[in-house]
Amino acid sequence: MPQSLRSKPARGIVLAALLVLATGACAPAWAQSQNEAQKKLEKVRKELKSIAAERRDLEGQRGEASRRLRAADEQVGKSSRQLTQTQAALRKEEDALAGLQTRRADMQKRLAGQRAELEQLLRAAYMAGSNAPLKVLLSQDSVADANRALVYHRYVQGDVAGKIAALTGQLQELQAVEREIQARRAALQDAHKRQQVQVAQLQRDRGTQAALVAQLDERYEDRSDRAEALGRDAKALETLLANLRAAAARAEAERRAAAERARREQAAREAAAREQSARDRAEAKAEGRAPPPPRKAAPPPPVVASAPALKVGGLGWPTSGNLLARFGGQLPDGRTSQGVLIGAPVGSTVSAVADGTVVFSEWMTGYGLILIIDHGNGYMSLYAHNEALLRDVGATVKKGDAIAKVGSSGGWGTPALYFELRKGGSPVDPGTWLQRR
Repeated sequence: MPQSLRSKPARGIVLAALLVLATGACAPAWAQSQNEAQKKLEKVRKELKSIAAERRDLEGQRGEASRRLRAADEQVGKSSRQLTQTQAALRKEEDALAGLQTRRADMQKRLAGQRAELEQLLRAAYMAGSNAPLKVLLSQDSVADANRALVYHRYVQGDVAGKIAALTGQLQELQAVEREIQARRAALQDAHKRQQVQVAQLQRDRGTQAALVAQLDERYEDRSDRAEALGRDAKALETLLANLRAAAARAEAERRAAAERARREQAAREAAAREQSARDRAEAKAEGRAPPPPRKAAPPPPVVASAPALKVGGLGWPTSGNLLARFGGQLPDGRTSQGVLIGAPVGSTVSAVADGTVVFSEWMTGYGLILIIDHGNGYMSLYAHNEALLRDVGATVKKGDAIAKVGSSGGWGTPALYFELRKGGSPVDPGTWLQRR
């Protein structure tokens, strides 16, 4: 770290200036001319201005590096998501091709049987010579039997030949479809290879940006300044979660209001139906008719129910891996963990721990590519430092659904998933809520 950027020398310069001023006003043995003291004070002021300018420059460099890191993280995330989609499409084409190949093998087997049957008929006809139909005719005891045998002989030959022609045509169609699928598979394989190369290059670029941010962090004054920056990151997350909670509360209030309106409207419909039934009975009685059946109100429209509360010990783990930091422990960047940090290979699947709705899915300073799910009843789960985000805001997810890929975005040192669970905005220990492993 450059000496001019440390806070201790700056404090030393200030103390020296104060000492100069103090000695100028004390005993004559320590006195200096007012002119010399003023010159030294001006020198101190210039050095302090220089330090402040360097600090502002460093702040600017750090901000620019953070923006470049964000862009790199987002590009890696986008490419990784495309790679995942290509892999899924490739698996689909492989399955389709395997199904066609199975059908082709079955048809080839049937075609071989039909050809063998036709060969037997042709061989018999050849052995009988050109008078095969005549021999069939003469081998029967009656004219009717002879006619039937002759018709059957011709029908069998024509039927087998027709089946062979049909099977051959179907095989040709299958082969055409198979060639098309093979072409699509080859194109997807090429795209997959290109995307793998692109992701690898983007990951290298992202690593360069992360290293630059780490280097600037080392120069970023003393640890108190770094802690202040981390505090700002944490405060930004708290603000985001508060806004998301407020939005969820508004949505729940609207849901409850809609349910109450529906209840009142249904009560009004039922009251109107009862009144109409009473009028109908009165009219029927006055006219001497049998009373009509009572009228029924239309059924109420469906109302979206609130989400069930999460159960302690009933949540699935977001990913498999080593537990690097527990709730309340220390994270690699020095922060106190308000969740758990799970080390896992890059690209490992991150799954939703419970049903819910995605309310945030993008990059955030200090957390990289982060996804937040609202589970209702004040519960939210947070998944940070991902390689790729697989779900967008508004998506409904079920417990166990793939929502992201493990990574190291946001300048994180090693691939890991940072996971938090919150109730009413306050972090809770995920260990008591997740299933035992």
